[in-house]
Amino acid sequence: MKSHITNALSDFFFEYETQRQVLVRNRRVGVVCRLIQLGVLAYIIGMRLTLHTGPPHLTQGSHRVTLGLNDPKSRQLWVFIYEKGYQSTDTAVSSVFTKMKGVGYTNIDGKEEIWDVADYVFPSQGDASFVVMTNFIITKNQTMGKCPELPGRDNCTTNADCEEGRYKRQMTGVCLNLTHTCEVLAWCPVENDHTIPDPALLVSAENYTLFIKNSITFPLFEVTRSNLVEGIDGKYISKCLFNPNTDPLCPIMRLGDVVKYSGFDFATIAKVGAAIGIVVDWTCNFDVSVKHCKPVYTFHGLYGNPAQKGDVKASTGYNFRYAKHYMDDKEPKRTLLKVFGIRIDIIVQSLARKFDIIPTLTAIGSGVGIFGVATDVEAEAAVESEGSTEKKEIAK
Repeated sequence: MKSHITNALSDFFFEYETQRQVLVRNRRVGVVCRLIQLGVLAYIIGMRLTLHTGPPHLTQGSHRVTLGLNDPKSRQLWVFIYEKGYQSTDTAVSSVFTKMKGVGYTNIDGKEEIWDVADYVFPSQGDASFVVMTNFIITKNQTMGKCPELPGRDNCTTNADCEEGRYKRQMTGVCLNLTHTCEVLAWCPVENDHTIPDPALLVSAENYTLFIKNSITFPLFEVTRSNLVEGIDGKYISKCLFNPNTDPLCPIMRLGDVVKYSGFDFATIAKVGAAIGIVVDWTCNFDVSVKHCKPVYTFHGLYGNPAQKGDVKASTGYNFRYAKHYMDDKEPKRTLLKVFGIRIDIIVQSLARKFDIIPTLTAIGSGVGIFGVATDVEAEAAVESEGSTEKKEIAK
C-alpha cells in the first residue's frame, strides 16, 4: 500500500505528459482542418463589416438619427471587432432637465385666451416625463351638490332605474321627470365629454419648442459629459433648431418636428393625445478622445396613433382630468379640465467602453482554449481517417 502511494506521488511530481503530434499527409483532411481552424478564428475575432451610406431615413413609428465619425452625410466603411472583448464596459448615471417655451391662443365662443407654459405643461417642474396639452374640454363653475345625469348616459323612467351603486356616479335613487335621467351627487354641472373639439383648440402647440439638458457620468471611467458638447454654446443655442441633417446636436426641438420624426401626424394626435419617446443614446468609446462621445437622438411613437388598427384602436390617445379649485363667496368651486395632450418621455440609454487588460487576457485565453479543442478534435478525426484508409489498402 505504501509503495502504491509513493509511486503515485512520484509520478505526479516527476513525470510530464505531452499530447501526441500526428502528421497526416492528406489533402482533403488538411483542407478541412484549415477550414475549421479558420471558422474558429473568425468566431474568436468576430470581425464584422458594416456599411453606412446616405442621410437618416424616416419610418413609421421611429426615426433614427445617426452621427458618423466625421461627416454624417458621407459614405463610411468600418471594420471592427463585434463583441469588443478587449474592453471593459460601464453604464451612466443620468440626469435630465427640460424646458418648454411657446404661447398658445384660443377663441372659444368669442372669448380670447392666452395659454403659457404654466397652463399647458404638466407637471411644471421640468421633469424627464411630462405632458403638453393640445386639446381640452372645460367645465366651469362646478359646485358640490345634486344634479341630473347627462341625457343618454343614465336614462330612467322610475326611481328603481336609479338604484344606488349601479353606475359610476353616486346615485341618489331619484329619477328626474324633467330630464328622464337619474339624479346624482357630484360636482355639478356634470362634465359633458361626448364631443371632442376638432380641430384641437391648441393646435398652435406645433410651434412650441422643447429644450433638453442631459448630464451623464460613467463612474468606472470617471467621465462626465453633457449634451451641450463642444461647440454647443450660448450663441449657437440662441439660433439653432434640431434638424437631423444640419443640426443633429442642437438640444432645442420644435414640438411639431418631434411628432413628425416619431411617425405621427400632429393635427391627428393633437385632438386626442399620444405618447412619444425621445431616446438620448450615449454609446462611447473612450479609447479615443472623450470629445467624440456625443449623444444620438432617436424618436419613437409609443402609443396613441388613431391610424392604428385592431385591438389597440379602442385605447388610442392620451388624456387625464385636472381641476382648479377656488372659493367664490365662501363656497368651494372648481373648474374641471379634461386634458388631451402629448406625453413625452425622455429616455437615456448609455454604454461606454475602454481598453482593459483583464478582459483582453480573458478573451485571448478563452479563444486559445477553443482553438486548441478544435485542433485536438481535428487531429483525432484525421487519425481515424488515416487508419481507415490503411485498413482499406490492406484489405485490397
